[in-house]
Amino acid sequence: MYPKELSYTMPPEWAEHSGTFISWPVRDSMVYPEDYEDVCLGYEQIIRAIAEFELVTVVVNPGDEAMVRSRLAGVRAECLPIAHNDAWLRDNGPTFLADKAGKLGAVNWGFNAWGGKYEPWDLDDAVAPAIIAHTGVRQFDAPIVMEGGSIHTDGEGTILTTEECLLNPNRNPDLTREQIEEELKLHTGTEKVIWLKRGLSGDETDGHVDNIACFAAPGKVILQVSGEPGDENTDITRENIGILSAAVDAKGRPLEVIRIQQPPYREYNGKRLTLSYLNFYFVNGGIILPVFGADAAETDRLAEETLARTFPGRRIRTVDGMAIIKEGGNVHCTTQQMPAAQ
Repeated sequence: MYPKELSYTMPPEWAEHSGTFISWPVRDSMVYPEDYEDVCLGYEQIIRAIAEFELVTVVVNPGDEAMVRSRLAGVRAECLPIAHNDAWLRDNGPTFLADKAGKLGAVNWGFNAWGGKYEPWDLDDAVAPAIIAHTGVRQFDAPIVMEGGSIHTDGEGTILTTEECLLNPNRNPDLTREQIEEELKLHTGTEKVIWLKRGLSGDETDGHVDNIACFAAPGKVILQVSGEPGDENTDITRENIGILSAAVDAKGRPLEVIRIQQPPYREYNGKRLTLSYLNFYFVNGGIILPVFGADAAETDRLAEETLARTFPGRRIRTVDGMAIIKEGGNVHCTTQQMPAAQ
């Protein structure tokens, strides 16, 4: 049976967590393997920040376990040895669900390394079932390729995503939009999908929604925006505001759009870096926010102020958003929350 038929739904990320899963980086899969130690320091910074709020379970390749345990000595973190190719657990990890009684389940989506961009990915495709087995919750195997960073839920029946990613032929070429949407609803227990067209310019994930928009609460969406002339993100912003302004959620509510100004343009080796404040991560009682410093100091401040105003009960904990971004993602991309069972 499908999760939806058993009254399982995907809780919102701001719901209470029992903890966070994160994977440790793998040198062989890195775009810039010479930066391995710097990237490890970036992951360690993220883990230490999350551990201020909740338990962190670090998925490690067995050969790295002793090293990682040593680096994280005294931190509220534990290691879980699971062989993996790459470290973006948001995308190859499970999506946790909860039923009406608070009993947890999890979806094992297919994973093909963002449309076959990075080989090999066989170990990564097996990570979600291994984590699910570790947690002991019920497993639901979905017959589609899907990454966790490509969807966001309000916890009340609505999913936010992008056409650029979910309808990309490098994921599920034999399925129609309607078939993909139906599988998404059946496996997340939701009723409505709001489709943005595109994600951020230069995003190699093919437009993951977790870089450009997320729910702040039912009926409220945070959107990263640009007004810079000549920036492709300015056209994307205009398009997304139009879609969200015309949309209603699964409960028939119009959406309030909260805008966060994008940080200044940066590139590395001639390629645009996908800098996003929306790649923040909810933790129990807080938010882990990547900030970018230097010429982004003002937009950093505005982003922190906006999130503090939007979530007055949460502590905004900033981390260096440049620490791992050259590898293609940020805080949200590295993490996967496990809801607290009732």
